[in-house]
Amino acid sequence: MDQKKTLTGRFQGSGKGFGFFIPEGGSARTDDYFVPPKAAAGAWDGDRVEAVTTGEDPHRPGRPCVKITQIIERENKLVTGVILKADRDLWLQPDNDRLPGLIKLARGTRVRAGEKAAVAVTSYGSSLLPPLGTLKKTFGPAGSREASTAAILCQQGIEREFPAPALAEADAIPQQVSSAALRGRLDLREKTVITIDGASSKDLDDAVSLERDGKGNWVLGVHIADVSHYVTPGSPLDLEAYTRGTSVYFADQVIPMLPVALSNGICSLNPGVDRLTLTCSMTLDSQGAVLEHTISPSVIRSAERMTYSDCNALLGPHCDAQLSRRYENILPMLRDMAQLAKALEKRRRDRGGLELESRESYILCDGAGRPVEVVSRSHGVSERLIESFMLCANETVAKHLFDLKQPAVYRVHEKPSMEKTENLRAMLSPLNLTLKDASSFSLQKVLDAVKDKPESPAVSMMVLRSLMKARYAPENLGHFGLAAPYYCHFTSPIRRYPDLMIHRCLHALWDKQEQSAPRIRKRSAACARSAEQSSRREVAAQTAERDIEKLYFAEYMHAHIGEHFTAAVSGVTRFGLFAALPSGVEGLIPVETLPDDHYFYDEQRLTLAGEHSGRIFSFGMELEVVCVAADAGTGRVDFRLPGREETPGKAPRELPTVPTRRKKSAHSSGKRRSGKPAMHVPKGRKKGKRR
Repeated sequence: MDQKKTLTGRFQGSGKGFGFFIPEGGSARTDDYFVPPKAAAGAWDGDRVEAVTTGEDPHRPGRPCVKITQIIERENKLVTGVILKADRDLWLQPDNDRLPGLIKLARGTRVRAGEKAAVAVTSYGSSLLPPLGTLKKTFGPAGSREASTAAILCQQGIEREFPAPALAEADAIPQQVSSAALRGRLDLREKTVITIDGASSKDLDDAVSLERDGKGNWVLGVHIADVSHYVTPGSPLDLEAYTRGTSVYFADQVIPMLPVALSNGICSLNPGVDRLTLTCSMTLDSQGAVLEHTISPSVIRSAERMTYSDCNALLGPHCDAQLSRRYENILPMLRDMAQLAKALEKRRRDRGGLELESRESYILCDGAGRPVEVVSRSHGVSERLIESFMLCANETVAKHLFDLKQPAVYRVHEKPSMEKTENLRAMLSPLNLTLKDASSFSLQKVLDAVKDKPESPAVSMMVLRSLMKARYAPENLGHFGLAAPYYCHFTSPIRRYPDLMIHRCLHALWDKQEQSAPRIRKRSAACARSAEQSSRREVAAQTAERDIEKLYFAEYMHAHIGEHFTAAVSGVTRFGLFAALPSGVEGLIPVETLPDDHYFYDEQRLTLAGEHSGRIFSFGMELEVVCVAADAGTGRVDFRLPGREETPGKAPRELPTVPTRRKKSAHSSGKRRSGKPAMHVPKGRKKGKRR
């Protein structure tokens, strides 16, 4: 047996007694260790722990095991769920079914059973005693999208309201650019500069311009809102932006990183008004290579507030005549932009940049905020144009700071691990797709093989899941997905804190005092802190956006129960299949509702294979499904195969049995009548998320 190793990482619970240990820097499935029952030492899902290896799982040879030896940091200080009542005792049934069970509320708590609530954990319990908690917030009756949305935001630490000091500072900022603020800035107000964004966007933080120089080269200007002029380090606005890390977007709502007075006001590059910016001006040849660049503080006055839909109509094969007349002053520039964007796309692809599925789902709501339509839209010419220009500016700025050996916050994306590559290879096998190696060229070859086929979105998702997660770091590690040796986020300081830090790093280049060794060390430390914080808050925001989107999807699908849809298998598990509609809605097909057979689950190939029929369900395969249930309170959507709608699946999970007060617990009286547990608290189960 190998010598025992001590590791640190995260515990991933199952809610069934066992769990998994994911070492720091590793990922679930590929790098995890099995934690057998009774080896978790009281750890809860998400806790940072110390573990020691114990050999292999005797039931599954080859799978390494660990036992948890120490809980370093608790993750679940606040838990959301549904209030239950037994006699005079109140309990919280957690929303997260990976947590070990019910949490007992302090006596005297005033809340109704059936309420959605958040509880602060005061004791994590033991084998003899249940966890304890105190009520922090209530969100209304469980089962509604509104209550579940509020609970998700609370769980992820996302606040809708800004603290008074931050609001006061924002409200005190004038909504017009002062003449004093223009000193030392490049005046570009006479240049033809435009913004191109979604029709509903109000936080416009990037603008573009394009012209030719005397040698026939392109001169691309990317002009970004200079948020750093208004948000100074250590101010109430800065501290709140740092805490939030990013804006959060879902359905028809946005929870901004900065108050509206800034995000939609003085920082937003609205048309016809002066706005302070940082301009990255790049001279490019006809193939899209950057020949030279300058980065300057500037002032612009946007000539047009363009939308993606209008730009796509103008640049489409059948140009809209009325729009052409309306925008005849900028139409030649737009066509030049489309030409340059093609050159940039080709250059990025030739060097190995991945082109993943770019369809996005949009939830359209009525005046009351209820979802009435889910639409899926591919990126058009204008979306790809803006993406290419922003990527070019981000790379240029990252290389600029790196070459000058200046502190920065980089956006890094490392090469997939060998384990992830092997897993992807096994998943692609049932689709007769071959992956040669982990290079971006090999991955793109797989993506190209399924382009415009029904399985394309699923294969794109497979490839995406096989990649390492992009994150922020103070060191330049390159960006694998973009095949970019230098990359940072510079273009969205209104909604991302790392971009704001990059702007501060650029401003420091123009201030001699900021180039002293102590200032550089201080800035470097600030970059490291913001990289770590921003990576954490990005995960929280993405988790909230994804979970809230499921609630909207479920509410929308409730009106379509009984309807048939074409779907593709987007997930394969022991308990069933997940199937995704082209709109992005995903639902579960329980394994017991599949055509009569006993199905074996292949974890490596991610397939369910019938023992007698030989039928195989695999990732990416096309299916016809029927929607049979949708719960807006949990976000769960249930599908069945046609003809199996009435097939009973597992009985709906009942709420856990709450213990009665036959014996006093040590928590209620301070004494125990015997050496046996004072009460047994069964593990909680949640009806909803299964992954």
